[in-house]
Amino acid sequence: MSQPVLHRPTRRWAGLVWGTAAMALSMLASVKWGWTQIDWTSLFTAYTTDTPTREQLVVQSTRVPRALIAASVGASLAMAGALMQALTRNPLASPGIFGINAGAAFFVVAATSFFTVSSLQSYTWIAFAGAAVAGLMVTLLGSSGRTGLTPIKLTLAGAAMTALFSTLTQGILVMDQRTLEEVLLWLSGSIVGRKVETLLSVLPFFAAAWILTLALSSPITTLVIGEDVAKGLGQRTAWVKAGAALCVVLLAGGAVAVAGPISLVGLLVPHIARILVGYDYRWVIPYCFVLGGTFLLLADIGARYLIMPGGPVMAWLTGTGAKVSVDEVPVGVITALLGVPFFITIARRSLSH
Repeated sequence: MSQPVLHRPTRRWAGLVWGTAAMALSMLASVKWGWTQIDWTSLFTAYTTDTPTREQLVVQSTRVPRALIAASVGASLAMAGALMQALTRNPLASPGIFGINAGAAFFVVAATSFFTVSSLQSYTWIAFAGAAVAGLMVTLLGSSGRTGLTPIKLTLAGAAMTALFSTLTQGILVMDQRTLEEVLLWLSGSIVGRKVETLLSVLPFFAAAWILTLALSSPITTLVIGEDVAKGLGQRTAWVKAGAALCVVLLAGGAVAVAGPISLVGLLVPHIARILVGYDYRWVIPYCFVLGGTFLLLADIGARYLIMPGGPVMAWLTGTGAKVSVDEVPVGVITALLGVPFFITIARRSLSH
């Protein structure tokens, strides 16, 4: 096991401070940059003026909620991925790979189609239920057989559940045009048009899961060393695993309820955190929080500019005769483009060991 980049406590604290600063600057950039030009004066006086301008209204109603949602969802997905990789000892574990996101998305789509559910509060509880059911099914399927729970069986079970829930979701959308129109952009993983009320509906669950995850970071570090070692030190491993599983459901389910199934954030970010600080989850978890939030904020900024009207990509698409009905790419597409090469690298390295 190679030594982490930030192996001294002072360097780890400094890295966490720099990471927090990077996340704050990314939020500022998310509010400042986009199709609507926002000058610095309008940005800093958006909440202090009695008669806001058009630009200030954009800041209040669109940019600030979007930045807060991107930071919260990115941090939550990264923390969920770190927990899953620790519990399963599988470097490929993440909410997207193990079917958690797909299960939550299927439950939301099914509820929208069959029960005409449309409230944000209902979406939240339904997404939690879908995430929990998917996680339970993957665990049961991965534990079957004489060899019990193994990383490769978990990966295969997760892939199977992802395929199952994705196929069922597509089947519903093919038969129900109304639901397709309502959730198509959401299914691709997007925070476009989300209001602050969307975040507030899941923020209590996010906050509880963030606090509980931090509280579990020390027991999880011991559990990663070995379950026998943890039990020998008096740890109640079943309670630790149950608490971590609850956090995964709250973090991943809440993220899907707010922004749809955004993939590969929970896979990529924990690996970067462990490269920086090693396998001490008292450091990995806080680093995942700031790195995950920063990653999704930057990906969202990139999504705004990729097919911006008047840009080179949009000009090329127009030249080919393609009909483009949106002004920006869903952020889930950007995270997939960035995460897939990383996933392939990790998968090849895992199979070679």
